[in-house]
Amino acid sequence: MIGSIANSRFTSLYVTTALFVLLFLVGAVQFEGFGSTRVVANLFSDNAFLVITAIGMTFVIISGGIDLSVGAVIALTGVVCGLLIGELQMHPLIVFPLVLIGGGLFGASMGALIHYYKLQPFIVTLAGMFLARGLATTLSEESIPIDHPFYDAVADFGLSLPGGAWVGASTLILLVVLLAAILLAHYSRLGGFIYALGGSAQSAQLMGVPVARTTISIYAISGVLSALGGIVYSFYTFSGYSLAAVGMELDAIAAVVIGGTLLSGGSGYVVGTLIGVLIMGVIQTYISFDGTLNSWWTKIVIGLLLFAFIGMQRLLTRRQASAAAH
Repeated sequence: MIGSIANSRFTSLYVTTALFVLLFLVGAVQFEGFGSTRVVANLFSDNAFLVITAIGMTFVIISGGIDLSVGAVIALTGVVCGLLIGELQMHPLIVFPLVLIGGGLFGASMGALIHYYKLQPFIVTLAGMFLARGLATTLSEESIPIDHPFYDAVADFGLSLPGGAWVGASTLILLVVLLAAILLAHYSRLGGFIYALGGSAQSAQLMGVPVARTTISIYAISGVLSALGGIVYSFYTFSGYSLAAVGMELDAIAAVVIGGTLLSGGSGYVVGTLIGVLIMGVIQTYISFDGTLNSWWTKIVIGLLLFAFIGMQRLLTRRQASAAAH
């Protein structure tokens, strides 16, 4: 039984899920109220923008790429929303499609550069990060408040659950994005193309995968979801700030890897990324409940988990290659 699990392609997902359950149970046993539905609901609502962004990163990493621009796109989205909604008093339902389209075009441009000029995704998206962050800072160095009745309505919208839990608009948006991402990854031709591209770009091309269109689509999806993450982030802060989400790209990458997606590409699950973010959220919640630990312990534990999961990925990859050879 254990051997079959170890050789399963779901091994990383099983380990990630077991780790989340274990950490949550440790907190629930140690602290009163930790195991409540309110804490679970808060894990989703507090990390909704990161999950949405990390889902886009999941597709990029599955394809064998990387996107370092996502945090800067979140900040740029917030600044643009602040200027158009907070200062020009445009309606959010007009502004949101504009920033989503802008995020998609930004990502698609990076994808086109990566494919047609055979550039490394790391370098292209690093340039994209500097460009988006620099543009956000040029537009405004100060935090821009967003005061609009629509934002008040979003803050008040949601569902009450037993135990005092509250499922807000951010969580509902997250669940819709998660469902759409699962359908895209496992029940669409584009999803199959993404996995094939991550397995081997040359083999994918020989199999008839439209590599150019797929690559551009992957980075466009990441750009759209980063912009959507920026919108959701603005629901928390009621503002746009050019220095928001600094380092968010690293949190997204960490969540994807902890969620079981191979850094080399070709294997991974969107649900695993969700659980990866929840693990990070549980660690932060544990530290908050404890009250004596420095908040930087969150980063330390995440770093240790990354080392562990990268080592596990290497071990599993070797074992699968050995099994295939025999």
